[in-house]
Amino acid sequence: MNEFELIAELRDDVGKGASRRLRRDGKLPGIVYGTDKNTSMIMFNHSEIMHHLEHEAFYSRVLTLKIGKTKEKVVLKDLQRHPYKRSLLHIDLQRVDEEQALTMRIPLHFINEDKCLGVKQDGGVISHLMTEIEIVCMPKDLPEFLDVDMLEVGINETLHLTDIKLPEGVQIYSLLHGGDDAQPIVSVHIPKVSAADEAAEAAEAAEAAEAAEGAEGAEGAEGAEAADETSAESSDSPTKGEAEPQDSES
Repeated sequence: MNEFELIAELRDDVGKGASRRLRRDGKLPGIVYGTDKNTSMIMFNHSEIMHHLEHEAFYSRVLTLKIGKTKEKVVLKDLQRHPYKRSLLHIDLQRVDEEQALTMRIPLHFINEDKCLGVKQDGGVISHLMTEIEIVCMPKDLPEFLDVDMLEVGINETLHLTDIKLPEGVQIYSLLHGGDDAQPIVSVHIPKVSAADEAAEAAEAAEAAEAAEGAEGAEGAEGAEAADETSAESSDSPTKGEAEPQDSES
């Protein structure tokens, strides 16, 4: 199990100009809020946070935030990324109270896709309609991800929210607030033929038909030529009414 410790410093300068200066110096501005404490303006080493983000568990794990000699438990609540550069602009952390439930978004892991019934037996394809889900649980029960088993899913079948096997103490946020329990998360269906595929098939059929017509035309031409030759031979041969001349004896 990965343990993440984030080293932060308090910052006094706030505002867009201050944040730009921090980013130019390789720092990442952020805030930490929650529980009964005041919101704190903090900053991190940008490269260290980017390294943590390479691990999926970082997004859904209770993290340790260290500011000076003080440590507290937090979770990642928001990341603001640069629109086209591989860099971050801001990070939001929320303090964790061990006695209060958390609301978190965690990833779905679709397992046994290569053994899926609808794929192996009927050549179906899998469509992921959700890749993450919002859950509610106590901090001690927070899972890194939820498994969705595709092994027994047949062709034209769909799994829904209620098909997710939840660990003890974990609930789906939307279902706690009147959401649709039949909301689909993944399906297996017959591959759809694209317009390009249809056009290619039509072109192949047209070429085959043209080739067949060409072959028939060649056969017809050969038949006509043979008939002409036969006719010519017939005209050169004597008819039944004609007799070959006989030598007469005197």
